[in-house]
Amino acid sequence: MLTVTASGVEAAGGASRRTRPLRVDIIMFDGVEELDCIAPYEVFSAAAMHSASGVEVRYVTTGRPRLIRCAYGTGIHVKHRWAPQDTDLVVVPGGGYARREGPGIWAEIESGAIPRALAAAPRSGLTISSLCTGAVLLAAAGLTKGRPCTTHHGAKAYLEGQGGVFKNARVVDDGDLVTAGGITSGLDLSLWLVGRELGSDAATGVEVMLEYEARGTVWQRP
Repeated sequence: MLTVTASGVEAAGGASRRTRPLRVDIIMFDGVEELDCIAPYEVFSAAAMHSASGVEVRYVTTGRPRLIRCAYGTGIHVKHRWAPQDTDLVVVPGGGYARREGPGIWAEIESGAIPRALAAAPRSGLTISSLCTGAVLLAAAGLTKGRPCTTHHGAKAYLEGQGGVFKNARVVDDGDLVTAGGITSGLDLSLWLVGRELGSDAATGVEVMLEYEARGTVWQRP
């Protein structure tokens, strides 16, 4: 028995038949929450060890490659530029929702660079995902309007006010738009996408490796 996935065919037993590496870009900005960006990076990097086709994970920036300073002071040198045409999956983390002044999502919305880049990104074969208040950046790009989605509980009212159809789930999979709840849900978002794109064997392999089992409900469009 074969199961059709978003990116190909999954063989019986949970192995993916993907023939090339899964390409994942995590968009970075000053004030990004550390766990929002590091958890997906680790999950997808670990998934490369459990997938014959491999995984390529990159931190990317819409500006020049540079040192990004995260919410709690961690510095991450981002070497790659935003290139959604060359990737399969975009991950948008959050950060700085409670700080209207200073670095974070509000500064990025005011700048407009990330919302414009996200608004222009959708195409066939690309999945755009977010976790925590990264969904606020998706809303600023117009990508959540009329779409099932979720975010950190503190930003629920804002997301609904921007036209998002809020679902009370850990992960909301609406096909080419996948969103997740608060900070630690980046683990669950990434594991869900690993299973969807690379097969359940890869996802369970990463769970064993990290000693973490995905939690919460995943909402999918019927």
